[in-house]
Amino acid sequence: MTCVYYSFKPLNFIQSVFLLLCFSSPHICHIGEREIEKREREREGEREMTITNSREIENGGSKGIQDLEEPFLEHTNKVAESENEETNKASLSVGMVLFSTCVAVCGSFEFGSCVGYSAPAQSAIREDLNLTLAQYSMFGSIVTIGAMIGAITSGRIADSIGRKGAMRMSAAFCIAGWLAVYLSLGALLLDMGRFLTGYGIGIFSFVVPVFIAEIAPKNLRGGLTTLNQLMIVTGSSLAFLMGTVLSWRTLAITGVVPCIVLLIGLFFIPESPRWLAKVGREKEFEVALRRLRGKDANVTEEAAEIMAYIQSLKDNSDAKLLDLFDSKYIRSVIIAVGLMIFQQIGGINGVGFYASQTFVAAGMSSGNVGTIAYALIQVPITVVGALLMDRSGRRPLLMVSATGTFLGCFLTGTAFLLEGQTLLLEWVPTLAVSGVLIYIASFSIGMGAVPWVIMSEIFPIHIKGLAGSLVVLVNWLGAWAVSYTFNFLMSWSSTGTFFVFSGSCALTALFVAKVVPETKGKTLEEIQSSINS
Repeated sequence: MTCVYYSFKPLNFIQSVFLLLCFSSPHICHIGEREIEKREREREGEREMTITNSREIENGGSKGIQDLEEPFLEHTNKVAESENEETNKASLSVGMVLFSTCVAVCGSFEFGSCVGYSAPAQSAIREDLNLTLAQYSMFGSIVTIGAMIGAITSGRIADSIGRKGAMRMSAAFCIAGWLAVYLSLGALLLDMGRFLTGYGIGIFSFVVPVFIAEIAPKNLRGGLTTLNQLMIVTGSSLAFLMGTVLSWRTLAITGVVPCIVLLIGLFFIPESPRWLAKVGREKEFEVALRRLRGKDANVTEEAAEIMAYIQSLKDNSDAKLLDLFDSKYIRSVIIAVGLMIFQQIGGINGVGFYASQTFVAAGMSSGNVGTIAYALIQVPITVVGALLMDRSGRRPLLMVSATGTFLGCFLTGTAFLLEGQTLLLEWVPTLAVSGVLIYIASFSIGMGAVPWVIMSEIFPIHIKGLAGSLVVLVNWLGAWAVSYTFNFLMSWSSTGTFFVFSGSCALTALFVAKVVPETKGKTLEEIQSSINS
């Protein structure tokens, strides 16, 4: 048997099988033999030509083989080139999107640094400035008031001056606030600085997840938006750790660093393409989208989809507060507001702010061990949530998270119940610490980040600013209410407090199962059209 070798690029399995069938199929060979015999009978003189052609086949010179081989190999080359182009485009896209996300989450890190500042600085500030407990309590709580006002205005600001403009403005407020804290000699300037940082993080809490959701491709959007929550807990934990070795004034100056990094980084990243399309800056929209997807990427289809959706909303550009309760948008409002309410009434701010106190109340000699474990567990579990966000989806993470927080609160409540009944006292501290750690781990993997992800996805862009402001305001109000009432609830009944929280977590699971849609793997336009149709 003669072996014929052809010089071409390696083929994959399917293509190899195809060629093998073409060259070695008995059916094809039999057809060729009959044709040759017929020609020999009709014209004896053509035998010589047939032999010549056969020799050409053996030498790879047959035009027939070339006709079969060359288009096939050409197609193979095109497929390979196409795959390489897609790989290059994906690399370019992910590179710029990741860089833009890293710049934006400096605002999230600033958020965490601000929230985590007051706890380690409390004793030193009170001693240096001779503050009463009431004065320091005002310093600790006024950040929430500033954040509420920032939340109210965040949507309008982001819609008016853009997502990057809102982040610049927020960073400026935070820098001014930290400098005021650093230079303060009394309660007035201290409170003013704390209020300004609160206002800044109120804006950050809205604009950062929205910006990330608007620039990210659909297959990465969930995980990248989760980085917002990851950097919040990282900033908070780092502020707590640095506060043990730095003075309160030096710790205040460290809060300026992420703002400066953010302001510098904003010069090198594009504005949100969807916001540019909304305000009619079409040329800048195309440039921004191409920078995010890669200069050689074909963005025609995505750009057309975004522009078509923007055009469909053109008549609704001036959204009012009452428009949020229109039948087209009420489901989105219920989903986002509901998730924020359930995030807070599950007790996260009460449990988080008073973890050490809770461990001591459960019978531990010191709450430090439990508090350190609490701080260390947040970051890795949030990373796990970010990795699973675009694989398992939003709803499964929320269901697992709500179930876990229910179990954690139930175990902690059971520990206090046993303590009250003087039963199994040696197990009470272990049960309480286990319950709180299960609670925080479960919260970190889903309920901490996913509500912010969904909030940034489900609102049409013409009402996103207004709706986002409402949602963030509800979140901050809930945070204040739970942190304010936690001590009163614990004084009433430690057992009852955690059983109430566990009941809220059970309701969260029911709400997610019945109301919250899955948004994984869909463009923002597809999500909003399906929810608001």
